[in-house]
Amino acid sequence: MDMRPLDERLSTSPQISPEDMPAIVAAGYRSVISNRPDGEVEGQPLTADIKAAAEKAGLAFAHVPVVGGQISDDDIALFRSTIDQLPAPVFGFCRTGTRTTFLWALAHAKDQNATTLIETAAKAGYDLNGLRARLETGAA
Repeated sequence: MDMRPLDERLSTSPQISPEDMPAIVAAGYRSVISNRPDGEVEGQPLTADIKAAAEKAGLAFAHVPVVGGQISDDDIALFRSTIDQLPAPVFGFCRTGTRTTFLWALAHAKDQNATTLIETAAKAGYDLNGLRARLETGAA
């Protein structure tokens, strides 16, 4: 499993499976957030199965699915409020981890510098340069 910290509350990862929950717990996470809609690709684990495994492992679980390239201000606000309510640290995932990273950066655009957000994401392996203009305007 590929755990990539974004800040003290949230790490991101590409797609996980129900069988990954023991490793997530062992790494010290207290919650899991999914940002991937069901049915994007054949064979993708169902959110319900991941949720059941997370809760069985003692983790809180939230599902805030978004479609890449279509992240709205409402999506950002819901993501931010959900992350703020989940027990930390939170383990987030989507297909590659990019949507979770985009949501995280856009949720912090009003209180953090765009360059800092882009540099932090780059350290985790994600390129947010294409979001610079939106980050600079202080999205949601």
